[in-house]
Amino acid sequence: MRSSFYNSTRYIKGQKKGHYESYFQRANHPDQPLAFWIRYTIFSPFEHPENAIGELWAIFFNGNTNKHVSVKSEVSLLECSFNNSLLNIKVGDSFLDNKRLKGKVISEQHNFEWDLIFSGLESPMLLLPSKFYDLSFPKAKALVGLPLASYSGCLVINEERIDINSWVGSQNHNWGSQHTDRYAWGQVAGFDDNPNSFLEIATAQIKLGMIYSPKMTIAVLRHDGKEYAFNSLIKSFKNKASYKYFEWDFYLSNGSEKLSGKIKAEKQNFVGLKYYNPPGGDKTCLNTKIAFADVRFTLRNGEIIDLRSNDRAAFEILTNDTSHGIEVKGF
Repeated sequence: MRSSFYNSTRYIKGQKKGHYESYFQRANHPDQPLAFWIRYTIFSPFEHPENAIGELWAIFFNGNTNKHVSVKSEVSLLECSFNNSLLNIKVGDSFLDNKRLKGKVISEQHNFEWDLIFSGLESPMLLLPSKFYDLSFPKAKALVGLPLASYSGCLVINEERIDINSWVGSQNHNWGSQHTDRYAWGQVAGFDDNPNSFLEIATAQIKLGMIYSPKMTIAVLRHDGKEYAFNSLIKSFKNKASYKYFEWDFYLSNGSEKLSGKIKAEKQNFVGLKYYNPPGGDKTCLNTKIAFADVRFTLRNGEIIDLRSNDRAAFEILTNDTSHGIEVKGF
């Protein structure tokens, strides 16, 4: 896949094959449990491209008060523009390019505005082996367009200004013809004592008829200037992982290095969101960006490196289950 295509839009206007495509940016305060998540999305239902829409999502996570602000708006795809060769997106009056994002969502409960610039020197990170981005399997693709992105600017939430000064996070791109049936996804953009290390990890299951596949767990870690891939699809079935509400344990090996650990967060630090699914129906996403991560990385030579983030990890669970006890917002 050519480098210019990491953030190019895969959606083709008018296509009847169902499609979702999201560009999300997220970042954390340097030393407080505060984070933002902003998402620009295309949604096109299967066989009904005339009903395609653009979505804007925004959440501000506040672990000091446990009061999180979340908003969403929808507009006709006629009010949107997306670029098939570079990062240049417009949803209504809100835009995102490779340097800046500016927009707003006004709902009955909240007004949420943002004006942010971002930059970074890291190359894109592929969660899947590169060949799979041009194949039909898996049906959901994800990559990090800019790991360790630095954001500055401001948010204005219900007339309160929140200054963003060099908050570190990531610019991300995902797309597919349907959402993964079940998954846990995590990301750490800089650990507490290793600010230049970056982790992307996922555990997933797909539905095969009436049953679910075994869990597949993959990850990519950048540490000390090197990238370590744990994303062989064959080995993904041998890797071990278990998650529940609201913690996740994992153990992976690529034959040379090992990666193990835990990601968790308190229930009150999650927001429940309803995602439309292109084939029909919807999925529930339990979303936090202020989770705890404790990771052990074992090198080929036996050296052990412990990586920890107290409240700067991203953690999401996608499910159809309703027993988690979190209010799911359909907006």
